[in-house]
Amino acid sequence: MLIRRADELTWRDVTPNALYLRRREFMRAAAAGLVAGPLAAMASPLAAQGGLAKLNATKSPLSTTGEELTPYKDVTTYNNFYEFGVDKDSPSKYAGSLKTRPWTVVIDGHVKKGGQFAIDDLIKPHQLEERVYRLRCVEAWSMVIPWIGIPLGDVLKRVEPTPQAKFVEFTTLNDPNQMPGVRRRSLEWPYIEGLRLDEAMHPLSLLALGIYGEVLPNQNGAPIRLVVPWKYGFKSIKSIVRIRLVDKQPVGSWERAQPSEYGFYSNVNPEVDHPRWTQSRERRIGEFFKRKTLMFNGYADQVASMYTGLDLKKNY
Repeated sequence: MLIRRADELTWRDVTPNALYLRRREFMRAAAAGLVAGPLAAMASPLAAQGGLAKLNATKSPLSTTGEELTPYKDVTTYNNFYEFGVDKDSPSKYAGSLKTRPWTVVIDGHVKKGGQFAIDDLIKPHQLEERVYRLRCVEAWSMVIPWIGIPLGDVLKRVEPTPQAKFVEFTTLNDPNQMPGVRRRSLEWPYIEGLRLDEAMHPLSLLALGIYGEVLPNQNGAPIRLVVPWKYGFKSIKSIVRIRLVDKQPVGSWERAQPSEYGFYSNVNPEVDHPRWTQSRERRIGEFFKRKTLMFNGYADQVASMYTGLDLKKNY
Protein backbone atom coordinates (compact mmCIF):
# COMPACT_ATOMS: atom_id res chain seq x y z
CA MET A 1 0.00 0.00 0.00
CA LEU A 2 1.26 3.48 -0.87
CA ILE A 3 1.30 5.75 2.20
CA ARG A 4 3.08 9.07 2.50
CA ARG A 5 4.14 10.61 5.78
CA ALA A 6 2.79 14.01 6.77
CA ASP A 7 6.20 15.61 6.19
CA GLU A 8 6.12 14.37 2.60
CA LEU A 9 2.84 16.09 1.77
CA THR A 10 2.82 19.44 0.00
CA TRP A 11 0.25 22.16 -0.65
CA ARG A 12 -0.49 20.68 -4.06
CA ASP A 13 -1.64 17.42 -2.40
CA VAL A 14 -4.67 19.33 -1.08
CA THR A 15 -5.23 21.95 -3.75
CA PRO A 16 -3.80 21.20 -7.22
CA ASN A 17 -1.96 24.15 -8.71
CA ALA A 18 -4.19 24.16 -11.80
CA LEU A 19 -7.30 24.46 -9.63
CA TYR A 20 -5.77 27.24 -7.57
CA LEU A 21 -4.89 29.24 -10.67
CA ARG A 22 -8.46 28.89 -11.99
CA ARG A 23 -10.18 29.81 -8.72
CA ARG A 24 -11.94 32.89 -10.16
CA GLU A 25 -13.43 30.76 -12.91
CA PHE A 26 -14.75 28.30 -10.32
CA MET A 27 -16.43 31.03 -8.33
CA ARG A 28 -18.46 31.92 -11.43
CA ALA A 29 -19.60 28.34 -12.04
CA ALA A 30 -23.06 27.78 -10.59
CA ALA A 31 -26.00 25.49 -10.78
CA ALA A 32 -28.17 27.78 -12.88
CA GLY A 33 -27.74 25.64 -16.00
CA LEU A 34 -29.52 22.64 -14.52
CA VAL A 35 -33.20 22.51 -15.35
CA ALA A 36 -36.09 20.94 -13.54
CA GLY A 37 -37.80 18.02 -15.19
CA PRO A 38 -36.36 15.62 -17.79
CA LEU A 39 -32.76 16.23 -18.77
CA ALA A 40 -32.09 15.51 -22.42
CA ALA A 41 -31.68 18.09 -25.15
CA MET A 42 -31.96 20.77 -22.46
CA ALA A 43 -28.81 19.62 -20.65
CA SER A 44 -26.79 22.34 -18.96
CA PRO A 45 -23.77 24.02 -20.61
CA LEU A 46 -21.53 22.32 -18.03
CA ALA A 47 -22.95 18.91 -18.93
CA ALA A 48 -22.26 19.46 -22.61
CA GLN A 49 -18.55 19.57 -21.87
CA GLY A 50 -18.48 15.81 -21.46
CA GLY A 51 -19.78 14.93 -24.91
CA LEU A 52 -21.20 11.65 -23.59
CA ALA A 53 -24.67 10.14 -24.03
CA LYS A 54 -27.43 12.18 -22.38
CA LEU A 55 -29.70 10.80 -19.68
CA ASN A 56 -33.30 11.72 -18.96
CA ALA A 57 -33.85 12.33 -15.26
CA THR A 58 -36.34 14.01 -12.99
CA LYS A 59 -35.12 16.49 -10.38
CA SER A 60 -35.21 14.88 -6.95
CA PRO A 61 -36.45 16.75 -3.86
CA LEU A 62 -33.61 15.02 -2.00
CA SER A 63 -31.08 17.27 -3.75
CA THR A 64 -28.81 19.54 -1.77
CA THR A 65 -29.76 23.13 -2.60
CA GLY A 66 -28.04 26.49 -2.53
CA GLU A 67 -24.51 25.29 -3.30
CA GLU A 68 -22.38 25.88 -6.37
CA LEU A 69 -21.56 22.85 -8.45
CA THR A 70 -17.98 21.78 -8.84
CA PRO A 71 -17.04 22.31 -12.52
CA TYR A 72 -17.37 19.24 -14.71
CA LYS A 73 -13.72 19.35 -15.72
CA ASP A 74 -12.57 19.08 -12.12
CA VAL A 75 -15.09 16.39 -11.22
CA THR A 76 -13.70 14.29 -14.07
CA THR A 77 -9.96 14.97 -13.69
CA TYR A 78 -9.43 14.94 -9.92
CA ASN A 79 -10.37 11.45 -8.76
CA ASN A 80 -9.51 8.55 -6.50
CA PHE A 81 -9.80 5.31 -8.46
CA TYR A 82 -6.78 3.20 -7.55
CA GLU A 83 -7.58 0.56 -10.16
CA PHE A 84 -6.20 3.11 -12.63
CA GLY A 85 -3.39 4.53 -10.50
CA VAL A 86 -2.78 6.35 -7.23
CA ASP A 87 -2.42 9.90 -8.56
CA LYS A 88 -5.47 12.15 -8.82
CA ASP A 89 -5.10 12.49 -12.61
CA SER A 90 -4.41 8.78 -13.25
CA PRO A 91 -8.08 7.78 -13.67
CA SER A 92 -8.73 10.43 -16.35
CA LYS A 93 -5.53 9.38 -18.14
CA TYR A 94 -5.99 5.63 -18.10
CA ALA A 95 -9.68 4.79 -17.58
CA GLY A 96 -10.39 5.01 -21.31
CA SER A 97 -9.43 1.33 -21.48
CA LEU A 98 -12.50 0.35 -19.43
CA LYS A 99 -15.28 -1.29 -21.47
CA THR A 100 -18.64 -0.51 -19.88
CA ARG A 101 -20.89 -2.45 -22.28
CA PRO A 102 -21.88 -5.22 -22.01
CA TRP A 103 -21.96 -5.02 -18.21
CA THR A 104 -23.65 -7.25 -15.68
CA VAL A 105 -24.16 -7.00 -11.94
CA VAL A 106 -24.60 -10.10 -9.78
CA ILE A 107 -26.96 -9.63 -6.83
CA ASP A 108 -26.87 -12.62 -4.51
CA GLY A 109 -26.51 -13.81 -0.95
CA HIS A 110 -29.48 -13.66 1.39
CA VAL A 111 -32.07 -12.73 -1.23
CA LYS A 112 -35.05 -14.54 -2.74
CA LYS A 113 -34.75 -13.27 -6.30
CA GLY A 114 -31.04 -12.88 -6.91
CA GLY A 115 -29.19 -13.46 -10.15
CA GLN A 116 -27.03 -11.85 -12.79
CA PHE A 117 -28.56 -8.71 -14.26
CA ALA A 118 -27.58 -6.85 -17.41
CA ILE A 119 -27.19 -3.25 -16.36
CA ASP A 120 -29.91 -2.03 -18.70
CA ASP A 121 -32.36 -4.57 -17.27
CA LEU A 122 -31.38 -3.50 -13.77
CA ILE A 123 -32.14 0.14 -14.58
CA LYS A 124 -35.19 -0.31 -16.81
CA PRO A 125 -37.98 -0.43 -14.18
CA HIS A 126 -36.78 2.75 -12.49
CA GLN A 127 -37.13 6.45 -13.18
CA LEU A 128 -33.72 8.09 -13.19
CA GLU A 129 -33.36 10.89 -10.66
CA GLU A 130 -30.99 13.85 -10.60
CA ARG A 131 -29.67 14.57 -7.12
CA VAL A 132 -27.10 17.18 -6.20
CA TYR A 133 -24.97 15.70 -3.41
CA ARG A 134 -21.81 16.74 -1.64
CA LEU A 135 -18.91 14.31 -1.88
CA ARG A 136 -16.44 14.57 1.03
CA CYS A 137 -13.11 12.77 0.74
CA VAL A 138 -11.21 11.52 3.78
CA GLU A 139 -8.23 13.49 2.43
CA ALA A 140 -10.11 16.68 3.44
CA TRP A 141 -11.32 17.86 0.05
CA SER A 142 -14.87 17.96 -1.24
CA MET A 143 -17.03 18.52 -4.31
CA VAL A 144 -20.69 19.20 -5.14
CA ILE A 145 -21.89 16.99 -7.99
CA PRO A 146 -25.23 16.58 -9.81
CA TRP A 147 -25.55 12.78 -9.81
CA ILE A 148 -28.07 10.84 -11.88
CA GLY A 149 -29.16 7.41 -10.69
CA ILE A 150 -31.67 5.16 -9.02
CA PRO A 151 -32.27 4.55 -5.30
CA LEU A 152 -30.23 1.59 -4.08
CA GLY A 153 -33.08 0.61 -1.80
CA ASP A 154 -35.45 0.18 -4.74
CA VAL A 155 -33.06 -2.29 -6.38
CA LEU A 156 -32.64 -4.24 -3.15
CA LYS A 157 -36.40 -4.46 -2.65
CA ARG A 158 -36.71 -6.10 -6.09
CA VAL A 159 -34.48 -9.00 -5.05
CA GLU A 160 -36.31 -9.42 -1.72
CA PRO A 161 -33.75 -9.65 1.10
CA THR A 162 -34.34 -12.50 3.54
CA PRO A 163 -34.36 -12.02 7.34
CA GLN A 164 -30.74 -13.21 7.46
CA ALA A 165 -29.57 -10.17 5.45
CA LYS A 166 -27.98 -7.61 7.78
CA PHE A 167 -25.30 -6.03 5.58
CA VAL A 168 -24.62 -5.34 1.91
CA GLU A 169 -21.22 -6.05 0.38
CA PHE A 170 -20.20 -4.40 -2.91
CA THR A 171 -17.40 -5.49 -5.25
CA THR A 172 -15.65 -3.56 -8.03
CA LEU A 173 -14.49 -5.03 -11.34
CA ASN A 174 -11.04 -6.64 -11.03
CA ASP A 175 -9.44 -6.78 -14.49
CA PRO A 176 -5.73 -6.02 -14.87
CA ASN A 177 -6.11 -5.96 -18.65
CA GLN A 178 -8.42 -2.95 -18.41
CA MET A 179 -7.24 -1.51 -15.11
CA PRO A 180 -3.47 -0.93 -14.99
CA GLY A 181 -3.53 -0.04 -11.30
CA VAL A 182 -4.65 -3.58 -10.43
CA ARG A 183 -1.25 -4.83 -11.54
CA ARG A 184 0.21 -3.08 -8.50
CA ARG A 185 -0.34 -4.11 -4.90
CA SER A 186 -1.45 -0.69 -3.67
CA LEU A 187 -4.54 -2.45 -2.27
CA GLU A 188 -5.83 -6.00 -2.05
CA TRP A 189 -8.02 -6.54 -5.12
CA PRO A 190 -10.87 -6.64 -5.89
CA TYR A 191 -12.01 -3.48 -4.16
CA ILE A 192 -14.73 -4.22 -1.60
CA GLU A 193 -16.99 -1.99 0.48
CA GLY A 194 -20.03 -2.49 2.65
CA LEU A 195 -23.01 -0.92 4.38
CA ARG A 196 -25.49 -1.97 7.00
CA LEU A 197 -28.74 -2.98 5.36
CA ASP A 198 -30.60 0.00 6.84
CA GLU A 199 -27.93 2.35 5.46
CA ALA A 200 -28.24 0.77 2.03
CA MET A 201 -32.04 1.08 2.15
CA HIS A 202 -31.91 4.74 3.20
CA PRO A 203 -33.50 7.05 0.57
CA LEU A 204 -30.25 9.02 0.15
CA SER A 205 -28.24 5.96 -0.94
CA LEU A 206 -27.94 6.12 -4.70
CA LEU A 207 -26.71 3.87 -7.48
CA ALA A 208 -25.31 6.50 -9.82
CA LEU A 209 -25.24 6.10 -13.59
CA GLY A 210 -24.38 9.63 -14.61
CA ILE A 211 -23.33 13.16 -13.75
CA TYR A 212 -24.24 16.51 -15.27
CA GLY A 213 -27.02 15.02 -17.39
CA GLU A 214 -24.75 12.48 -19.06
CA VAL A 215 -23.61 8.91 -18.46
CA LEU A 216 -20.78 8.46 -15.99
CA PRO A 217 -17.30 8.98 -17.41
CA ASN A 218 -15.13 5.91 -16.87
CA GLN A 219 -12.91 7.68 -14.35
CA ASN A 220 -15.92 8.46 -12.17
CA GLY A 221 -16.97 4.83 -11.79
CA ALA A 222 -18.80 3.91 -14.99
CA PRO A 223 -21.12 2.36 -15.68
CA ILE A 224 -22.60 2.11 -12.17
CA ARG A 225 -21.31 3.23 -8.77
CA LEU A 226 -22.55 3.87 -5.27
CA VAL A 227 -23.04 7.33 -3.76
CA VAL A 228 -23.57 7.53 0.01
CA PRO A 229 -23.37 11.28 0.64
CA TRP A 230 -23.06 11.26 4.45
CA LYS A 231 -19.98 9.00 4.35
CA TYR A 232 -16.43 9.57 3.15
CA GLY A 233 -15.96 9.09 -0.57
CA PHE A 234 -14.11 5.76 -0.42
CA LYS A 235 -17.36 4.12 0.71
CA SER A 236 -18.98 5.09 -2.61
CA ILE A 237 -17.54 2.16 -4.53
CA LYS A 238 -17.13 2.41 -8.32
CA SER A 239 -17.68 0.13 -11.34
CA ILE A 240 -19.78 -2.36 -9.36
CA VAL A 241 -20.01 -5.97 -10.56
CA ARG A 242 -21.48 -7.63 -7.48
CA ILE A 243 -23.91 -6.73 -4.68
CA ARG A 244 -24.09 -9.42 -2.01
CA LEU A 245 -26.43 -9.42 0.99
CA VAL A 246 -24.73 -11.03 3.96
CA ASP A 247 -25.28 -11.71 7.64
CA LYS A 248 -21.86 -10.54 8.85
CA GLN A 249 -20.21 -7.13 8.60
CA PRO A 250 -18.04 -6.93 5.46
CA VAL A 251 -14.43 -5.78 5.64
CA GLY A 252 -13.76 -3.03 3.12
CA SER A 253 -10.51 -2.76 1.18
CA TRP A 254 -9.25 0.34 2.99
CA GLU A 255 -10.33 -1.04 6.36
CA ARG A 256 -8.39 -4.24 5.59
CA ALA A 257 -5.32 -2.28 4.49
CA GLN A 258 -5.27 0.28 7.33
CA PRO A 259 -7.82 -0.53 10.08
CA SER A 260 -6.46 2.21 12.36
CA GLU A 261 -7.31 4.86 9.75
CA TYR A 262 -10.36 3.59 7.87
CA GLY A 263 -13.28 2.07 9.76
CA PHE A 264 -16.41 0.32 8.58
CA TYR A 265 -18.81 3.19 9.21
CA SER A 266 -16.73 6.04 7.77
CA ASN A 267 -19.42 8.59 8.57
CA VAL A 268 -18.22 12.16 8.06
CA ASN A 269 -17.48 13.23 11.62
CA PRO A 270 -15.41 16.42 12.05
CA GLU A 271 -14.81 15.50 15.69
CA VAL A 272 -12.75 12.44 14.74
CA ASP A 273 -9.41 13.27 13.16
CA HIS A 274 -7.64 11.07 10.70
CA PRO A 275 -4.38 9.96 12.38
CA ARG A 276 -2.42 12.13 9.96
CA TRP A 277 -4.64 15.20 9.50
CA THR A 278 -7.69 16.97 10.86
CA GLN A 279 -11.20 16.31 9.54
CA SER A 280 -12.67 19.44 11.09
CA ARG A 281 -12.16 21.51 7.93
CA GLU A 282 -12.16 20.79 4.22
CA ARG A 283 -11.19 22.42 0.96
CA ARG A 284 -13.94 22.52 -1.63
CA ILE A 285 -12.28 21.92 -4.99
CA GLY A 286 -12.24 25.26 -6.80
CA GLU A 287 -12.19 27.36 -3.64
CA PHE A 288 -9.16 28.95 -2.03
CA PHE A 289 -10.19 29.03 1.62
CA LYS A 290 -11.09 26.01 3.72
CA ARG A 291 -14.56 25.61 5.17
CA LYS A 292 -15.91 23.92 8.27
CA THR A 293 -16.76 20.26 7.82
CA LEU A 294 -20.39 19.44 8.67
CA MET A 295 -21.46 16.46 10.74
CA PHE A 296 -22.58 13.64 8.43
CA ASN A 297 -21.42 15.92 5.58
CA GLY A 298 -24.46 18.13 6.22
CA TYR A 299 -27.02 15.30 6.07
CA ALA A 300 -27.44 14.83 9.83
CA ASP A 301 -31.16 15.65 9.80
CA GLN A 302 -31.78 12.76 7.44
CA VAL A 303 -29.41 10.08 8.76
CA ALA A 304 -28.36 10.74 12.38
CA SER A 305 -31.25 8.69 13.78
CA MET A 306 -29.69 5.51 12.34
CA TYR A 307 -26.78 5.86 14.76
CA THR A 308 -28.63 6.62 18.01
CA GLY A 309 -26.66 5.08 20.85
CA LEU A 310 -23.64 4.30 18.67
CA ASP A 311 -20.29 5.76 19.74
CA LEU A 312 -19.30 7.61 16.57
CA LYS A 313 -15.74 8.15 17.79
CA LYS A 314 -15.16 4.47 18.47
CA ASN A 315 -17.14 3.36 15.42
CA TYR A 316 -15.42 5.64 12.93
